[in-house]
Amino acid sequence: MSGRVVILGIYVTDLAFRASRMPMIGETLAGSAFAMGPGGKGSNQAVAAARAGAQVVFCTRVGNDAFGEIARATWAAEGITARTRAAEGLATGAAHIFVEETTGMNAIIVAAGAAGTMEPADAEAIEADISASQVFVTQLEQPLAAARRGLEIARRHGVKTVFNPAPAMPLPDDIFPLCDYVTPNETEATALTGVEIRNAADARRAADVLLAKGAGAVIVTLGEAGALLHTRKESVLLPAFHCGPVVETAGAGDGFTGGFAAALARGDDPLTATRFGCALAGISVTRAGTAPSMPRREEVDAILARMASAAAH
Repeated sequence: MSGRVVILGIYVTDLAFRASRMPMIGETLAGSAFAMGPGGKGSNQAVAAARAGAQVVFCTRVGNDAFGEIARATWAAEGITARTRAAEGLATGAAHIFVEETTGMNAIIVAAGAAGTMEPADAEAIEADISASQVFVTQLEQPLAAARRGLEIARRHGVKTVFNPAPAMPLPDDIFPLCDYVTPNETEATALTGVEIRNAADARRAADVLLAKGAGAVIVTLGEAGALLHTRKESVLLPAFHCGPVVETAGAGDGFTGGFAAALARGDDPLTATRFGCALAGISVTRAGTAPSMPRREEVDAILARMASAAAH
């Protein structure tokens, strides 16, 4: 069973610049490389889930422009069913990504463009898709009202909900009871709870705050330290998968969420799905780009099998 995942979010075209450091205000700096490709949290997660074997429906808005054409070509190539509304007079979104060439670390500016006009009606228009899915995923690059309506519809139909609260922003407490799984990174978890995260113990404290707000389970992604799956019954720190030299970390969080959702949709338990998401993210950081860096299921399965074999000996 492959499982169906519905994702509501944004598409942007990534404009990635590699350089030794960020320029200061008023300074021009020579970069070492430039690349353009598909991005946006929702779209990246859709690509990750599709490559991980899920049937994926992606809902967004784009403009009638060249970047919109890149978006449609990307989804067609990945076998993703796109539910898009073209926003007249508005550009498709874009993201400026700075990549530090020595570490692969990144800093990002996102302009949502057409997708920034999404509203609850966009979620209502895909209710039939949501009701026929196993997992619904959304984030915060599009307006919160659209994300909330998607979560409400999924909850009404008994569909598992995965909420990736990124980028970080304060949220009303009443959104958390709509979420079976909340997947923040350290920065986002701190923004939501006020708990500064320096280690796994801090992550557990932050996760407890989100459970108290009504979330079903919390997965705090901790970069090189792995991911913490924290529920009312268990708290497990899963190590990161080191799959080679780090090239770029920009797509790792999206890879984790997309992979986790795909694994849940095909029936994996939360711990197995979290491990799958960690392995997928571990591979993605060894490649340039966001959506283009996402591995296919057989690659992730091979890493998991290799790790299991090593652990057994």
